[in-house]
Amino acid sequence: MSKVIKTGICSFGMSGQIFHAPFIHVNPNFEFTAVVERSKNLAKAKYPNVKVYTNIDDMVSDPDLDLIVVNTPNYTHYDYARTALEAGKHVVVEKPFTVHHLEAQELIELAASKGLLLSVYHNRRFDSDYKVVKKTIESGVLGDIIEFEIHYDRFKEELSYKKHKEEALPGTGGLYDLGSHLIDQALTIFGLPRKVWADIRIIRKDSVVDDYFELVLFYDTLRVRLKSSYLVKEPLAAYQVHGRIGSFIKSKSDIQEAQLQRGLMPDSPDWGAEAPHEWGLLHTTINGKTVKEFIPGGSGNYMDYYNAVYEAIANGAPNPVNPQDGANVVRVIEAAFESSNGGKVVNFA
Repeated sequence: MSKVIKTGICSFGMSGQIFHAPFIHVNPNFEFTAVVERSKNLAKAKYPNVKVYTNIDDMVSDPDLDLIVVNTPNYTHYDYARTALEAGKHVVVEKPFTVHHLEAQELIELAASKGLLLSVYHNRRFDSDYKVVKKTIESGVLGDIIEFEIHYDRFKEELSYKKHKEEALPGTGGLYDLGSHLIDQALTIFGLPRKVWADIRIIRKDSVVDDYFELVLFYDTLRVRLKSSYLVKEPLAAYQVHGRIGSFIKSKSDIQEAQLQRGLMPDSPDWGAEAPHEWGLLHTTINGKTVKEFIPGGSGNYMDYYNAVYEAIANGAPNPVNPQDGANVVRVIEAAFESSNGGKVVNFA
């Protein structure tokens, strides 16, 4: 293993340009060494030293590479991650980990047999809004949590220009795309549910993939609701948390994606810092006194994920997103489709 982790990225669309290359490029522990671009030459223009391959097999065969980032369409994740692991490379896979959880389990076993890191890029664990919600819940100031609701809404009738997201292929649609984030956030705080109920629909005029979902995760005394719609003109708060002694309401306010789209790099001043008007509202009772105040949101930073990946590879530190977590997200997605298609509550745990 070289001191610097030489990294190849499997595609240079939005995911590669926005969520991976900038963090690899500015991190001194990594080198953005190679990329796959079949027809365009966008990466070379921004990163002149990067090697450009026209197919993934050739890049994965590069003996200089230590780590492969699989950020291709969802239905390819299993095949490309397996190819990289069989070539002896550490692997980061974009969410959702795979289309089917049995594929995920196979990859987990393969990585373990070869002593390689396999991690899932659930980057929304490192959003400023989610971090403050998780911290508030874990602090105990709300008491036992009774209800937790997350929204990831948009207002966009027209179809995406990313054609692979709008085709009726395995792993496409809003639940795999946006639902992966919400499910992972819920499971990270509360663990696996006992039961799953879902309503999954197509609501845009020309869509052939699901673009509306509501999930309910059943725990012993807790209900978790996860919702997304592409036709919400005036969105509600992204996070609504209600406990026995208080509530916490929080907007979807992480600014990292917007910063990256403006061309900022993750080493920019005030990276990921929330504006005060986005702070969450806490209304609870502490030491017998009513408290109603806004809680600072802090900063999000996806670099924390890559720093942890480096420590895991170089020093044996914990994996920042265990692949079993990614497999569990896919299990919930599969249970949700079973529930929606069958009009029933599905036993899970």
